Amino acid sequence: MAAQIIDGKAFSARIRDKVATHVARLKDEHGITPGLAVVLVGEDPASQVYVRNKGKQTVEAGMNSIEHKLAADTSEETLLALVDKLNNDEQVHGILVQLPLPKHLDEDLVINSIDPAKDVDGFHISNVGLLGTGQKSMVPCTPLGCLMMLRDHHGNLSGLDAVVIGRSNIVGKPMAQLLLGDSCTVTIAHSRTKDLPDVVRRADIVVAAVGRPEMVPGDWIKPGATVIDVGINRIEAPEKGEGKSRLVGDCHFESCAEVAGAITPVPGGVGPMTIACLLANTVTACCRANGLAEPDGLTA
Repeated sequence: MAAQIIDGKAFSARIRDKVATHVARLKDEHGITPGLAVVLVGEDPASQVYVRNKGKQTVEAGMNSIEHKLAADTSEETLLALVDKLNNDEQVHGILVQLPLPKHLDEDLVINSIDPAKDVDGFHISNVGLLGTGQKSMVPCTPLGCLMMLRDHHGNLSGLDAVVIGRSNIVGKPMAQLLLGDSCTVTIAHSRTKDLPDVVRRADIVVAAVGRPEMVPGDWIKPGATVIDVGINRIEAPEKGEGKSRLVGDCHFESCAEVAGAITPVPGGVGPMTIACLLANTVTACCRANGLAEPDGLTA
């Protein structure tokens, strides 16, 4: 039986509707408008598109969108001064410095200069530590989106066996922490894991976040398992014509979908959830800054 498709576009739309509803309530009842500041350094085309989409969806949700676009040769001193200014701006509740940064800038230094309470990417070392010790933190957007979809599909995750393929600071490690927080039995696997296919085959939940196109075939998947494919890889597509390409995930979709109980497609699965969770994190940060109740269903 073919797997159920977990529609990230539809799910993210529901999250954005919840965000907009909560933003309207903050405005009506408290006179507060959440503000998200995004800093883009340089001319990276993919980053420009991403920042533009973030700004558009921020405004559509009723929030204030503040964009700072800096030249590629901006000094570290100038960038840190801007972050400090945003840290001290009461109208800014979330700060995101778009990565990657130009090579002359220290990404760790810049990320850790952001006020942890405004770190809506969840990358600050304080938020990493809080998440790892099970305390209230800002949670990285992509893993948060994955968790939301898993909770929606399964209801209760307690006791399920989960394998996370990938150990990045952005997805793999925080994803494992979130699954532990929901009482899953969690294995972090990676390129050097021995007998990787056998490790994956025992999982009720597979989160593939390794960045290798179609690395996970269907015969690695336990029948009925839920597959969350975080990978976004562009490969050649000669069937579309010379020089054409297409997007694929870290899982071979067709073969995995024949075995899995549910699966996210690429594109249209995890991807749309990232910006939706960025908006959710901004609202959460705004509520915490003002001592208000956090929005239901938008946090880990």
